[in-house]
Amino acid sequence: MFKPFTILCLGAALSATPASAQLSPSTGSQSDLSSRGPVAYVYVASSPGNEGPNVIVGYSASSNGALTRIPGSPFHRNIRPMAVNGQYLMGANATNNHPKIYTLQIGSDGALTYVTSTPCVQKDNQCLAAFNLFFDHTGSDLYVMELNDSDQTNTASFAVDKSSGSLNYLGDAITGTLPNDSAGTSFIGDDEYAYLASEDGCMYYTIDGFQREASGLLNLINIQFNLPTPPPGVSIYYPDLAVTDHANHVAILEQPTNAPECASGPVQLAVYTADASGNLHTKSTYKNMPASLIQNPNDMKMSPSGRLLAVGGLQGLQIFHFNGANPITHYTGLLTSDPIAQMFWDNQNHLYAISQSSGKLYVFTITATEHQQAQGSPHAISGPQYIAVQPLTH
Repeated sequence: MFKPFTILCLGAALSATPASAQLSPSTGSQSDLSSRGPVAYVYVASSPGNEGPNVIVGYSASSNGALTRIPGSPFHRNIRPMAVNGQYLMGANATNNHPKIYTLQIGSDGALTYVTSTPCVQKDNQCLAAFNLFFDHTGSDLYVMELNDSDQTNTASFAVDKSSGSLNYLGDAITGTLPNDSAGTSFIGDDEYAYLASEDGCMYYTIDGFQREASGLLNLINIQFNLPTPPPGVSIYYPDLAVTDHANHVAILEQPTNAPECASGPVQLAVYTADASGNLHTKSTYKNMPASLIQNPNDMKMSPSGRLLAVGGLQGLQIFHFNGANPITHYTGLLTSDPIAQMFWDNQNHLYAISQSSGKLYVFTITATEHQQAQGSPHAISGPQYIAVQPLTH
């Protein structure tokens, strides 16, 4: 079963008029950053609602998570979803009028410079809007989830010319009817298989598996998977959001369901293992899956170490221990009760999260044993919509 068209954020992208951003004074000093060097660049697509175009607000992050505005920020480019590959930031424009994918070069100081643009419409795919961008692990290929004129999704594949930033269209994989726009697609460690999970109103669900060809083309494949054993009184678990580690494990949020209605009970976290053919199998049951305090999830992200799992949504932000093929275990309570829309990790134990409704950018320092908000967090920012984080250290 596939998820019908019920996207709130995409609807805003197609109907709302984006605007430029206003920020609070930056925290941390530029001299402090330059003496030790930043550990990440953080980019937020923002729209404060004054009927102007979007801008990209850029920060340098220091080793303690303090943020300083990148010189030249905000950058005047009207985009929403973004992805970075170390050299370029790719972003889809915030309008349904001739949708494009923009290539912006990331400078040595984090500043963004326009390079080129690529039409979202390629050959016969009839792209109306792009709402999810992601790279393979090497940054060689860009994948764009697009809405077509049949209310279906195409996952378009592009090869990145690293010398020019131009995109070479490879082809489309028709995913099906539209999942929610927060349902990201994530590669396991071999860079061959990727997964997407989404559910809608406890009526429809999907776990989509993709296989990447040597050319970079991403194809939808027919994978086999089982669902966790539900508790008494619950018919089935519906998968809702998936994220991978750098081995062959996939964390999936599970919504207890008595279709066509949601069942009482919290969202829980299952762990799957991918086999050599891309099929998924789980030993998770209602007895060994931890319950989340996030009942209405928007995003889920795995730390680079593969040991921490962040879940964000309407109720706030919570962190779990991820244990490979073993059951996921509890770690923190809510780190904030502000609704979290999207988040990303860097490689120095920092998690960056935006709250659209409260107009904040959070920065947390989180290890397996300690967690705290970084200096100056949360940062006030008007109309944060999407976030991308470029780690600068390994």
